[in-house]
Amino acid sequence: MAQGCLCCLKYMMFLFNLIFWLCGCGLLGIGIWLSVSQGSFATFSPSFPSLSAANLVITIGAIVMVTGFLGCLGAIKENKCLLLSFFIVLLAILLAELILLILFFTYKDKVRENAKQDLKDGLALYNTDNNVGLRNAWNIIQAEWKCCGVTGYTDWHEALQERMVPDRCCQEHYKECGRNVTNMFWNRGCYEKVEEWLRDNRHLLGTIGMCILVVQLLGMAFSMTLFQQIHRTGKKYHA
Repeated sequence: MAQGCLCCLKYMMFLFNLIFWLCGCGLLGIGIWLSVSQGSFATFSPSFPSLSAANLVITIGAIVMVTGFLGCLGAIKENKCLLLSFFIVLLAILLAELILLILFFTYKDKVRENAKQDLKDGLALYNTDNNVGLRNAWNIIQAEWKCCGVTGYTDWHEALQERMVPDRCCQEHYKECGRNVTNMFWNRGCYEKVEEWLRDNRHLLGTIGMCILVVQLLGMAFSMTLFQQIHRTGKKYHA
């Protein structure tokens, strides 16, 4: 009976982590493709130039891959050391998420103001040659979200030291339209639009967050249950 439970848990955890590992491979592949094809796309912050969409996806993909690999190998080899390592990694990720969440809500206003100021500082780098990623990111978000600047189009006047905005701020877009002060520009800041999108999609984001939490807790439960079953059956440790 014990051996049957052990075998069932073993293959359930292997399948669970195989899917986890494949998701990590997919994220890593997407991140590498973004890095190669788009460079530093979506780098908004001058304080954190390496915090781009590509690097973020690569980092998440690598963490998911390593975690899934530990779980797969630990389950199929019935290796208590690997199973314990898998549990510790998931626990560390869960604790880090909780700490970041608590800090965010505790210092929400300060985080908001610092984020706005950092984004405004980044506007000054818009026309520089070595910040193509930042320029592409602002062009896309202003065109797609119909917004201009961080809090408004006048942010660009302060950042660029002249009365002009990027062409993507124009309600009627054409080349050099941003230099024509008589044009109509999007009057809402992009930071406000992002906050509005987050509010409108808070239920979806909450559901995604809960799914991630459930997956993490299931992984921890599977690993500890399998670990205990191996220990009880007196399975020899595989080095």
